[in-house]
Amino acid sequence: MTKAPDLELPSVSTLRGGAIAAVSSDDLDIKTRLAQQVASRWFERKLSLRSPLDPPVPDRPGRPERPELVPPKAVEKRSLHTMNGRIATLHAIAHIELNAVDLALDIVARYVTEPVPHSFFDGWMQVAFEEAKHFNMVRDRLRQLGADYGDMPAHDGLWKAAHSTRNDLTARLAVVPLILEARGLDVTPSLQAKMRETGDHETADILDVIYNDEKGHVAIGAKWFRFLCARERKDPAETFKRLVRENFRGPLKPPFNDLARAEAGLTPSFYRSLSPISSA
Repeated sequence: MTKAPDLELPSVSTLRGGAIAAVSSDDLDIKTRLAQQVASRWFERKLSLRSPLDPPVPDRPGRPERPELVPPKAVEKRSLHTMNGRIATLHAIAHIELNAVDLALDIVARYVTEPVPHSFFDGWMQVAFEEAKHFNMVRDRLRQLGADYGDMPAHDGLWKAAHSTRNDLTARLAVVPLILEARGLDVTPSLQAKMRETGDHETADILDVIYNDEKGHVAIGAKWFRFLCARERKDPAETFKRLVRENFRGPLKPPFNDLARAEAGLTPSFYRSLSPISSA
C-alpha cells in the first residue's frame, strides 16, 4: 500500500453527519479515510446517532471530474491476457468498490430514523470501512501498473439501480447487498483464477480479500432483510422476488455461486426463479 497522504478531515459529531460528509466528498482520499474514521469512532461509541443540525442526504455522491461517466454498454471490455485489459478490469473493480463505499454510507445516512437496533448501523459501517479498504487496495494496484482510477470511462448503473430504492429500506437491501454485492460472489472466483493464469498473483490476492469480505457484506444484507420481513410477517423469498421485479431492471444473470450465497444466508429460493435459466 502506498503511504496515505496527510489529510484534513471535516469535523463530525454524529454518525449521520459523518456518513453524509464522506458521501459528499469529491476527494476520494478524504472520502475513504473519513468513512473509516467515522466507522471506528462509531464502533467506539464516540459519536451520537444523529442531530437536527446534520445536513441533508445528497441525491448523488461526490465525485472527482474523472472518470467520465458513460452508459454501461459504452464501457469497453478487454482481454485479461493483455496489460491494458487487466488495467481496464481493475479500473472497473475500483469503480464498483467506490460505489459500494457510498452505498454503505448512504444506507446509514438515509435510513437513520428507521426503527432498527444500533447493530444495524454497526453492520453497515463495517461494510463502509471494508469497501474503502478495497477501493484503496485496487487503486494502489492500478498505480503499480502505471495507471490510476479516472483514466478510463465508467458507468453510473450501480448508483442508479440503488437510488430507485431511496424511499424503501427493504427494497434497498434487496437491490444492493442481495443483488449487486451477491453478483460479486458469482464472478470473483473465476476472475481470480484468470488473473493467476496470467501470472498476476498480486491482483488475485487483492480479489481474495475482496471476495472473503463480500461474503460478510451479503450476510449483513440478508440478516437485516430477513429481520425486516419477520417484523412485517412477510415471507423473505417471496418479498425479495416482488421487490426485485419492482425495483431492478432485467433478469438476474447466472451462473450463481450457490454455495457462497447460501453461506451468506441467500438461498436459491430467493433468486433462481428470477433468472432466465431457472431451475425453480
